[in-house]
Amino acid sequence: MDAINELLVRYDAWFEVTEWIGLAFIGLAAIELMWDAATRTGRKFSETLANGMVAVGYEVSGYLVSAAAVLITYYFVQPFALFEIEMTPWTWVLAILVADFCYYWMHRVEHEVRFFWAYHVTHHSSPEFDLTTAYRLSWVEGLFEWIFVIPMLLLGFDAVATVISLIVVATYQTWIHTQKIGKLGILDKVINTPSAHRVHHGSNPKYLDKNYGGILLVWDHLFGSYQAEEEQVKFGITNPVESINPFVINFHEYAAIARDMWRAKNWGNRWKYLFGRPGWVPEEGSEQLRKGPQHGAQ
Repeated sequence: MDAINELLVRYDAWFEVTEWIGLAFIGLAAIELMWDAATRTGRKFSETLANGMVAVGYEVSGYLVSAAAVLITYYFVQPFALFEIEMTPWTWVLAILVADFCYYWMHRVEHEVRFFWAYHVTHHSSPEFDLTTAYRLSWVEGLFEWIFVIPMLLLGFDAVATVISLIVVATYQTWIHTQKIGKLGILDKVINTPSAHRVHHGSNPKYLDKNYGGILLVWDHLFGSYQAEEEQVKFGITNPVESINPFVINFHEYAAIARDMWRAKNWGNRWKYLFGRPGWVPEEGSEQLRKGPQHGAQ
């Protein structure tokens, strides 16, 4: 534990910076909320309330899960690192770049494997898209997302630097959850912008499962998942939740998986209901592969 404490002390300034940035974004979200109320934009404030309730649960669970992830990775993964990377300004840039690459694949898996989509759908389930949507995050995602940064640990980044790099990638994305900023030209193809992220949150058929990048969109161009904003975006998922209950928002897809697996005729189908693409059904009779309850953000 002494080694962990030393790491935390070493990076304390980083955590303080991210906390201040988080508070700044909460302030911006409040300003956006008041603006929408004053100008009567038609915003559904019930969804804003739901986002707030989900965010509170996420903050409580997030601290506990993050602490556990740091301990697990430090003691059970870091000892197998190929190198020991000293953190300098240049290696911090490298760490954030590697974290962004890991984030891309984590995010893509969360959309394309139903087991992981079951928690990520929480973030996508709102039919609204504003700064508070950025805080609509699953209470259990931290149980799984640390798995995707194991490559960073094996390369030689220490556990706390890895967590901070992932926080930087996630924090960057807060400002892009807005409709107040239009297209930004060439930037929309290079980095994650409000336009690129609106596409990611769209349930339009052409927008499903696109633009997974956290900060950079180069990964989407390389791996064929980039889509520009071309038609008006319909936000949300293809099978709406239609509830502001935070427990329903967080766990409705787990309940759906349980029902599908219970009704499945064999273990092969049960496996595919759990680890196949969201919306998979057996090709029996007129049944075909469907998209819902997919769609599929952050």
